[in-house]
Amino acid sequence: MRPRFDYGDAVRVTRNVRNDGTFPGQDRGNLLVRRGSVGYVRDVGTFLQDQVIYSVHFIDDGRLVGCREEELLAASDPWVESRFESREKVAAALPLGRQGEVLVAPGEVGEVLKVIRDAPEQGVSYHVLFPGRNVLQVPESALAPAEETGA
Repeated sequence: MRPRFDYGDAVRVTRNVRNDGTFPGQDRGNLLVRRGSVGYVRDVGTFLQDQVIYSVHFIDDGRLVGCREEELLAASDPWVESRFESREKVAAALPLGRQGEVLVAPGEVGEVLKVIRDAPEQGVSYHVLFPGRNVLQVPESALAPAEETGA
């Protein structure tokens, strides 16, 4: 298991980092670092011998935060801002279907499993799990925050 980043590397966090109870002086669940923020690797370690963990100093936020490798990109990599992130509840803004069959009605709530930013020319899309259905890949324009729909 070789770390992807090294000491001093500039990295960008790909999802909001919230306090899991291990950050002193903050309540559990408080936002520590916003997705898209750039920080610098201060230390590299492991957790349970199978996960690389980086101590990242986010200078603008004045915070040193532990991040898993999967939560980081090189700061020089292209970054496409997204409206939603993993584990966020979203609602269908319009009927979602496949081959003419409506699978999800407007207003139905699902959970984002993955943010897909690799095809910027097509825009951001998401893997969304709507209860009782297979995972659907949904463009950002077809989703709304669950709260906006009253869900």
